[in-house]
Amino acid sequence: MTTRHPRGNRMAARVAATMLLVLLGGCATAHEPAPPPKRPMPDADRDIHGCIPSAGYTWCAATRRCERPWELARERGFDNTAEAFGRFCEAGATEPVKPVASG
Repeated sequence: MTTRHPRGNRMAARVAATMLLVLLGGCATAHEPAPPPKRPMPDADRDIHGCIPSAGYTWCAATRRCERPWELARERGFDNTAEAFGRFCEAGATEPVKPVASG
């Protein structure tokens, strides 16, 4: 009759437990990376005049167009400040302004 050594049983149990942990660890679900933030569609931020603020455009009643303030300031020769742009563009705001249809 063959007798087993008690130390051999413990070693086999440790090996079996380690293998079980490795196998179960492989089955664990990996964390999915977070999806990238949704970016708005191009032109999604148009205002009531059809201007795209994210592209730097603001409505100017004097020219009755969407304008980039710094470009208009250079073109028309006024200071490149919000106040100067406001003064210039509000000067033409005496007529009712019709919103530009988007689409």
